[in-house]
Amino acid sequence: MANHNKAHHGKNLRKFREWKGLKQEALAFEMGDDWSQKKISLLEQKEVIDDAILQQLSNVLKIPVEAFELQEDPAINFIGNTITDHSSGLGSFNGDYIVNPTEKWLAALDENKQLYERLLQSEREKVELLQKLLDKQ
Repeated sequence: MANHNKAHHGKNLRKFREWKGLKQEALAFEMGDDWSQKKISLLEQKEVIDDAILQQLSNVLKIPVEAFELQEDPAINFIGNTITDHSSGLGSFNGDYIVNPTEKWLAALDENKQLYERLLQSEREKVELLQKLLDKQ
């Protein structure tokens, strides 16, 4: 019978890579010349990853090496999906690890609003300039 209390490093690596929005090719590039997409794919299938590689992955992904020890457990998934630092919109692993999609969406809406207002102001200035030119004629 399988041991359900054991972490699967490869599955956790895949989750963290996806949370960071990285493709396997991008992670391989960040890991260095000895790495390829295929090597990352094989690594994500391994239940246990060598400590030295976990440390390198930890540095590249900017997550604590202990995060790879998270177990596949509904409670862990619940905690991972709900803990956020609302001041920055980022996850709780010392700062910048799990992005809160709602915070990112709200920030994008705000950025769009600011862009729209700048565009509107630019159009008002054009109309004003054209009106001055027409008044001179």
